[in-house]
Amino acid sequence: MSKKMIIGISAAAMAAGIGVGATSLANAETTSPTPSATASQAPARGTDEPGREKGGGPERGGHRGGGFDTAALASKLGVEEAALTEALKAAREATRPEEGTRTAPTEAERTAREAAFAKALASELKLDEQKVTDALAELRAAEDAQRTADQKEALAQAVTDGKLTQSEADAVQKALDAGIVSMRGGHKG
Repeated sequence: MSKKMIIGISAAAMAAGIGVGATSLANAETTSPTPSATASQAPARGTDEPGREKGGGPERGGHRGGGFDTAALASKLGVEEAALTEALKAAREATRPEEGTRTAPTEAERTAREAAFAKALASELKLDEQKVTDALAELRAAEDAQRTADQKEALAQAVTDGKLTQSEADAVQKALDAGIVSMRGGHKG
């Protein structure tokens, strides 16, 4: 066997192992109680809970899935939540990608979409564009930090429960950090 073939087979085996580990982790059930949502905790993305805007947001580079805490954004911007909800709908409609553009955006396209969305939202709310951009960035950073903490907690729990070894959890974390895989839904409680 050639070295290229061995390297290719090894890479495929590693990818399969990470995929199996991530799948097992996503399907893992824990017996420990899970905390209930409080005023300081945001509900899961894409929920219909009050204070959460369902639908896309600039953090996803488009208008699909996910959402963000409209109450927190309204507070940061100093506007009524109802007015923000209407402005969000109008800004999304104004910046909606063309039909048939289903491919994942490049980083440059995502950045451009986020900027266009912030500009449209600022226009709808008659606010300074930088204020809106900063508020969206702050919320996105907070959500990213919470997601990272949740992922680390889920991996630690999988190790504690014996579902993963520490080295497997480290490998999954490394893949998460590199953007190779993503964990959706965390662990079941």
